[in-house]
Amino acid sequence: MSKYVIGLDLGTTSAKACVFNRVGHLVAEAEGLVLSDYPQVGWVQQDAAAIERSAVLAVKHAVLKAGIAKDELSAIGFSAAMHSLVPVSGEGLPLSPAFIWSDGRGTDQVDRLTEEERQRFYSKTGTPIHPMAPFMKLLWMKETGFEPYHAAAYFMSIKEYLIYCWFGKRVIDYSMASATGLFNPSTLAWDEEILELAGIQAAQLSEIVAPVTLLGMIKEEIADEMGIASTVPAAIGAADGQLSNLGIGALLPGEVAVSVGTSGAIRQVTNEAKVSSRGETFCYSFTEDSYIIGGPTNNGGIALQWLKQLLNDQGSYESFLAEAGQSAPGAEGLLFLPYINGERAPLWNQRARGNFYGMTVAHTKAHYVRAVLEGITFNLYQIGRALEQLAGPSRKIYVNGGLARSPIWLQMMADIFDAEIYVSENHHSAAWGAAWLGLVAIGEEKDLASIKHNIPMGEAVLPNRENSQVYKAVYDRYEKLAAVITALF
Repeated sequence: MSKYVIGLDLGTTSAKACVFNRVGHLVAEAEGLVLSDYPQVGWVQQDAAAIERSAVLAVKHAVLKAGIAKDELSAIGFSAAMHSLVPVSGEGLPLSPAFIWSDGRGTDQVDRLTEEERQRFYSKTGTPIHPMAPFMKLLWMKETGFEPYHAAAYFMSIKEYLIYCWFGKRVIDYSMASATGLFNPSTLAWDEEILELAGIQAAQLSEIVAPVTLLGMIKEEIADEMGIASTVPAAIGAADGQLSNLGIGALLPGEVAVSVGTSGAIRQVTNEAKVSSRGETFCYSFTEDSYIIGGPTNNGGIALQWLKQLLNDQGSYESFLAEAGQSAPGAEGLLFLPYINGERAPLWNQRARGNFYGMTVAHTKAHYVRAVLEGITFNLYQIGRALEQLAGPSRKIYVNGGLARSPIWLQMMADIFDAEIYVSENHHSAAWGAAWLGLVAIGEEKDLASIKHNIPMGEAVLPNRENSQVYKAVYDRYEKLAAVITALF
């Protein structure tokens, strides 16, 4: 039995390769930067071919850092951010940059759908009607005469494109397919009505397969470049949301995972596909008989990065967050609606905009930092309340992502949610989930649930009951303010 496994996580800011031992401890990691281009306001795109190159180098450098031999690697599993779309030629070449989840050029197409159409498509697919969805991106391409759309032999996510480059196969797992808005979880197939509206054929999309599907041999030249054997088993894996839940062990009823990096999300695994009557949450497939319900926010760490830059703060990110500790819970009445990048859940409105409310001359930098942190967390809490209506009350909250390294924010999470917060010592939950799928695919682990015994966890963060009471009143003000402000967008 080999000693190590790799999880490759294709995110919106980097392609990250993580080498783990068999019990989930990180041995080495490496990442290649992923750059975004903003050709117009609201447009966000990336170079799929450049990302593939970054992924190759990330694996190469992670293997070198780990110092492992080719025969010590058991498997590779893939994770990726959802909702990217790139038109591809019959020769497998990208015909345009990839539109990523935050691209908003399909906003007018969303607006032109009737309320009945939005609800019907959402009910069929579990994907909210929003510009993030490849369905809306395809409508934009179709209606604007986008030349690569008409020339494309295929349409792929960045993950599919990478797999095609490395293995020569056009395949997509259930979760990535589910996030397109073109897939029906009840049939595990592409939805013909939606494809017709988007103006494409099922043959232009990839074959839909289970997340433990093995991809065959990596092309020899790619394997040589990465420093691994071309015969190492590789599992297709899943989307980063599902794998974050898997990698942190949030798999049972009442176990909720919260991820906050640049953006954020709150999610729960369920055995039944459920959609919100108010359209507040997504429901995406994971395996043949499991789904993930939750809501993503556009505004996580990006709001803090914006504030840090706005205030011309020259210190470290850690010292900037620590400023919040100089202000009491509630930031002396200062509230922040964090919709500076448009918003997905719970609003699903790309035209949403952020707001500070209650500003006075007495408010300092510390109040603003705390208010932004609280606004991000209140938004997650609001999504979590909608999630509970579908999936039941939360018993345990598992947290990962960049903000999970902030003690101040973890305590804030515990206080606002009034719940114990669990954090893995391994901050790469999606990559570990992908790696675990690789081990299950080759039969070295029996099932997904067994990962619970292989997650190094830190001490739980307990809520401060006094702070929790304060936050109940502050959140009530936040929710009322959000209802008033969002009516104006």
